[in-house]
Parts: sequence; C-alpha cells; structure tokens
Amino acid sequence: MKHYNIHITGKVQGVFFRARTKNKAKELGITGFVRNERDGSVYIEAEGPKHLIDEFISWCHKGPDLSIVTKVEVNELPLKNFTGFEIKRDEWF
Repeated sequence: MKHYNIHITGKVQGVFFRARTKNKAKELGITGFVRNERDGSVYIEAEGPKHLIDEFISWCHKGPDLSIVTKVEVNELPLKNFTGFEIKRDEWF
C-alpha cells in the first residue's frame, strides 16, 4: 500500500474534477480525499496498491473532459489508512 499527496493545477475547478476524481477512486478502490484549493488547484490524498495508484495518477494528468491539467505534483508520504474516498469541503470558506 502507498500514500500519495497529489497537487493538480490548470483549469481544474468548475469542471466536476472533484466528483469525477471520487468516481475514479471508487472504481479503482483508492481511498483518501479530494478538495479544491484557494489558488484554483485541486489537492488529493490517495492510498492504495502501487499499480492502482499509478493508474489513478495517470488519470489525474488528464482529468475529466472539461478540465485542462497543466501540472501534477506527486509526493509519497506515510500511510494514513483512509477507509473510503470523499470530497472535502474547501477549507478556505
């Protein structure tokens, strides 16, 4: 099992990125969360088997049809043992 923080920039808010991310994570059995950031980016924490996380990260480079991803930053960190995948409320409201 691996844990990655994923930071995605580009046209990634207002294009259903979080909802589609949750769908993709559930499809792959990935746990964690996704949220919008104040700067217009999207932040994800994801956990799962390495091969599934790799597939998930590959999807993040494209995102949903309406998005335009310009950059994806990935950092591996210790496991947090998430039990599901959720859309978190924007912390800056």
